[in-house]
Amino acid sequence: READIVVAAVGRARMVKADWLKDGAVVIDVGINSVDDPSAKRGYRLVGDVDYDACEAKCDKITPVPGGVGPMTIAMLLRNTVNGARRAAGI
Repeated sequence: READIVVAAVGRARMVKADWLKDGAVVIDVGINSVDDPSAKRGYRLVGDVDYDACEAKCDKITPVPGGVGPMTIAMLLRNTVNGARRAAGI
């Protein structure tokens, strides 16, 4: 309840609750979990480790799941792959 920035990567759907967070905190939700959802086309939907609906109003900023840190992770993996290929080729 004192952290200004919270990075959630616990591997449990919606584990981090709003009362765990300080007002105005910045929350980075790294987790991705599937939960049953009969109304969804596939029968499930993706959620993070943070209870987004409960925490959104309390946070200054919060990353969504899906679509939050995933694109940045992919971009950095590609960057590191290109850098590794350059080093291997002596470029």
